[in-house]
Amino acid sequence: MSALHDFPRITPFLWFDSNAEEAVDFYLTVFKNSHRLDAPHPVDDSRGSKGGILTIAFELDGQKFTAIDGGPMFKFT
Repeated sequence: MSALHDFPRITPFLWFDSNAEEAVDFYLTVFKNSHRLDAPHPVDDSRGSKGGILTIAFELDGQKFTAIDGGPMFKFT
């Protein structure tokens, strides 16, 4: 085992206003060896996205990612 495998990998989080699930579905068709890591759970939150998905964990060819439906009211900083 190399030294690189001894350290945890960084998991990028990708921010979307409202279409994280659509984006993840697209990414899974583009990259080989890719899949969802958990089943998305609908949320009922104050943003008004009843039944929407808040986060989706997925893997693209061995790299883990999390997609977030954060909404447009929070800007990237």
